[in-house]
Amino acid sequence: MMRNIYLNNEDIILRAPEPQDLELMYRIENMPELWSISNTTVPYSRYVLKQYIETMHNDVYMDKQLRLVIERKEDHHPLGMVDLTDYNPLHNRAEVGIIVDEAYREQGVARQALELLIKYCSRYLHIHQLYAYIAFDNTASRNLFKACGFIECGVLKHWLRGEYNYQDAVLVQRLLVK
Repeated sequence: MMRNIYLNNEDIILRAPEPQDLELMYRIENMPELWSISNTTVPYSRYVLKQYIETMHNDVYMDKQLRLVIERKEDHHPLGMVDLTDYNPLHNRAEVGIIVDEAYREQGVARQALELLIKYCSRYLHIHQLYAYIAFDNTASRNLFKACGFIECGVLKHWLRGEYNYQDAVLVQRLLVK
């Protein structure tokens, strides 16, 4: 049984990436529909992702980011990933990103993972603020963040460049006050 109460519940575990997660990461990182949100413009090779897994410290203070795999507790099957990026120690804030494999969406996985991440950031990392940029038309993601206590703070016009045009993005944030 996992002892870290911040990174697991009865259904899922948030854990550091392992070598066996290479295919999951390869599939997710190479989804062109996510590139505008993740500020990526080219595919990642398996080699580059393998190097990332081998060399990252997975320490938000050292790397200024943290990637965690969302794993189903009953069979240790990876369901997706949740990230903290752009950690800023001066302002004590970080950006959140989450992706759940398509086969496991609309089952509450993303909400559970986001709730665990919020608890971990608040109670263990003592981060003051989390935020995310969400494509304006991504209703499912907007609803997820709203359900987890994030507030829509504004609309950023033409913030994300899609394949054929620019899209607006919604900035959401959550203050982690105790």
